This record gives sequence, C-alpha cells and structure tokens, in this order.
Amino acid sequence: MHQQVAVLLSQIEIELKKLQLWSALPPSAEALASQAPFCCDTMPLQQWLQFIFIPRMGALVEGRLPLPASIAVCPIAEEAFAPVTEEKLKLINRIADLDQLLSGKRIQQSARC
Repeated sequence: MHQQVAVLLSQIEIELKKLQLWSALPPSAEALASQAPFCCDTMPLQQWLQFIFIPRMGALVEGRLPLPASIAVCPIAEEAFAPVTEEKLKLINRIADLDQLLSGKRIQQSARC
C-alpha cells in the first residue's frame, strides 16, 4: 500500500503543477502553525496539500510507517476547487483515489473521469 500512496501523492503533485497551483514560496511559519483543519484559516487548500499533506504523507511512506486509516480530503477539495472544471476534476479524482485507498470510502460529489 505504501507504494500506491507514493504514486497517488506524485499524481496529486503533478496535477497541482498542471493547474499552476504549485507555489514557489512556502507559507509563513505562522500560517503553517495553524490548528484549523486543512489550515483553512491561513492558506488555500493547494498550499496545505503542497506544504503539509504531501510532505507528511511522503514521510510516512518513506519510513514505511502506519498510514492513516480514515481520511476524507476530497469533500474539501471539491469545495476549494469549485467550480469543478475538467482539468480540476483530474486533481479531485486523484485525491478521492487516495481517500478510498486509505479509508475504503470515496466521498465524491463530482463525476469521476
């Protein structure tokens, strides 16, 4: 499963870059220290994915550490990336794929492609 997670994290990164949502500059230390879910009070979701989620999940994969068994990022992604275009749908689908792989559930409102 660790390898599958690594592949999906890489695909999420690729889709963020294709959508030009990949940032060259990291958020401030204060923004990164947010206690709100997804740091929703200090940064857009794409920054949370890039600077918090992908690195933390990547560290779990690299260390072959236990992966979360319950995850639901897709619902917030659909909200954050609305309106959902065909290009954004590819990113949302990769996030939903990761949710499903780890938690066994896919909570996705937008059509799959």
